[in-house]
Amino acid sequence: MRPVAETAGVASAGLGVWGAVGYLDFLTHPLAQLFALVVGVGLFPLRRRLPAPVLPVLAVLTGLAPCVGPVAAATAYTVARRTVSVRRRARLLGGAALLVVGCATLSAPLIGPGAMPYGLALGLVLTATAVVVPGLVGTSYGQQRRLVRALRERGDAAERARRFADSEARMHERSRIAAEMHDLVGHRLSLISLHAGGLELALEAADPELREEAVLVRRTTRDAMRELRQALGVLGPLGRDTGSEALTDATGTRADIETLVAESRDGGIAVGLDWTGPDLDARPARVRRAVHRVVRESLTNVHRYAPDAPVTVSVAHQDGSVRVAVRNGAPPAPPGPLTGIGTGRGLTGLRERVELLGGAFDAAPLPSGGFRVDASVPTEPDDSSVPDPVPAPARWAPGEPSGGPGEDGDAGRPGLPPERLTAHRLTLALGLGALSVLMVLGVAFVYASAPHRDAGPRPLPLVGMTYDEVSAAGVLDNAAVRAAATGHEPPRPTGTAGCVYPFAGATESRPGALTVARYCFDASQRLIAIDRFTVPSVRDASPWETP
Repeated sequence: MRPVAETAGVASAGLGVWGAVGYLDFLTHPLAQLFALVVGVGLFPLRRRLPAPVLPVLAVLTGLAPCVGPVAAATAYTVARRTVSVRRRARLLGGAALLVVGCATLSAPLIGPGAMPYGLALGLVLTATAVVVPGLVGTSYGQQRRLVRALRERGDAAERARRFADSEARMHERSRIAAEMHDLVGHRLSLISLHAGGLELALEAADPELREEAVLVRRTTRDAMRELRQALGVLGPLGRDTGSEALTDATGTRADIETLVAESRDGGIAVGLDWTGPDLDARPARVRRAVHRVVRESLTNVHRYAPDAPVTVSVAHQDGSVRVAVRNGAPPAPPGPLTGIGTGRGLTGLRERVELLGGAFDAAPLPSGGFRVDASVPTEPDDSSVPDPVPAPARWAPGEPSGGPGEDGDAGRPGLPPERLTAHRLTLALGLGALSVLMVLGVAFVYASAPHRDAGPRPLPLVGMTYDEVSAAGVLDNAAVRAAATGHEPPRPTGTAGCVYPFAGATESRPGALTVARYCFDASQRLIAIDRFTVPSVRDASPWETP
């Protein structure tokens, strides 16, 4: 429907120009110009697929018939908007402009305003309104559209990169959790295997049948250890803690958190600890490990980004949850160039760890210039509490324009809101209407300035003309000249039925003598003689003379 509406719009604009120029009586060969308009409207739908041949043909038709100007203007706008190459766009628009000027100039003596200079003026007017102005508007809009498309592509790429980095941080944290589980479960299975081996030795003589059960337990434990290493051992290098930070039964307890705070104090940071509630030694290891990781990662970030800021670590152990809050004030000076080293994904890993336990995590800057980290971990996490995966961003095909699917990117973009789409269409329609009005005014100005084809001196009366033809030539009777000739004129020609004494023919040849022209007609009102004679003239006295 949109191509049909566009074609109907430019056809209406062309008919408007044709009718307005005809109403002003400046339309030469109206049927031929109307035929040119029909041909131009027929070529208009091909402007996108065949811009190179369609635009020059419309330029030629515009030079011959100004009513094709709106069709050429819409085509120039579309070609300029869709052509990416600057040289190709310049060649198309420049060639079209030259064709309009050349055709209007060469055709002026035959079907135009007359002389070639006036045809040149008409061509320049049509070039400005049908090629140059719409071409510049289309170029500007096309560049804007391509710039917006590039910015959106960069924004989508940055968003995908951010989501990929967050996903990588989550996977890294899950790998770390898996490695911790490997350590915890492996330790417990090692103890089970050790006790089973001791039980096997103790029952070797006392109860051989029960000894076989102990052997089965030890072997099953050994197989479980091997399968666990096969499934999770590969994840160990990604996040396995070693050294002083290795996972122990004291990880996440009050003593462990106090140790972290003391290490930060030794590093030169003023850290205060506020512990509320009982210790966490009776809570599951994964809960304690989450508390340890939140405090340790937060203090690490303070070391990196605000080493001189005061820090407060708060741990509130309640019946159903453990709340951890780490807040630091604004640093007195910006961090040095070597203190802000990090991937920036530690908080994402903390969020992943806390949410896997069914808790809540939040981190944001403070209005005072500091930073806060808040985490709430349930004391008895539900094993089924796994967060939903983050939805992937909507992909945008590189071949699609910035407004959404579809080839065209102007008034037909389905991605635009309805109000913007309506405003865009209205702007294009008003622009085409304004150019059509300018075309009509320009054509009218050129035609009005050019001399009329019938302009020039009127033909002189000749013997044999009728009275009406002589009157049309400006020869009319004047009573004063007739009175001056009465009694002083020569005899009238034979067959004269009446004479005319025009004022234009009366001239004073010398002082006191007035030359009078006489046009004599026969009974059939045909001019039979033109006579000129002299009669005396009467001069009035000067104002200062007295009779």
